[in-house]
Amino acid sequence: MASQQQVKNYLAYWFLAGKKVYIKNGRETRQPTSVLQQEKFSSEFESCWEEILSAATGQCYLQGTEQTVEELLTSDWELNSCARCQMPIPLKHSGAKTGPCPCIDLENWPNDELPKPHLPIDNQKHLSQLSSRLKEEEANLDEIRANLETTNQKSPNFPKPQKSEKEQPRN
Repeated sequence: MASQQQVKNYLAYWFLAGKKVYIKNGRETRQPTSVLQQEKFSSEFESCWEEILSAATGQCYLQGTEQTVEELLTSDWELNSCARCQMPIPLKHSGAKTGPCPCIDLENWPNDELPKPHLPIDNQKHLSQLSSRLKEEEANLDEIRANLETTNQKSPNFPKPQKSEKEQPRN
């Protein structure tokens, strides 16, 4: 079963690729001009999502697909990656073929020369994870240096590491 957040992300990806959502049983369309706003979804996208979830909006479905958003939120459906373009596509649990990927009518898709659609990125969280990894690696280097020093003290004939050209004094 696709969660509400997964379906929301699915629509965000396809909006970023230029797709629309048909609402009110196909009588109107919605396509937010902005989907991302720094590390979160834009207010325009959030408003569109709320409209899609509203019972008053009727059936809604992504351009190029037949499954309604309401159907995607049932236990019969899950979202997986398209084998061709890696974008999320709906698949029915029964194993029945559900139609082509929504990318089928996009020209020059997938285009590896353009940034791929992505979800909002929390820059602070990303930088914090990078910082943590660097601290772990530095701790590992300290441990390696300590082990090497111990080895050198216990085994004076153990080969010494060669200094790189940058570390060697110039004549």
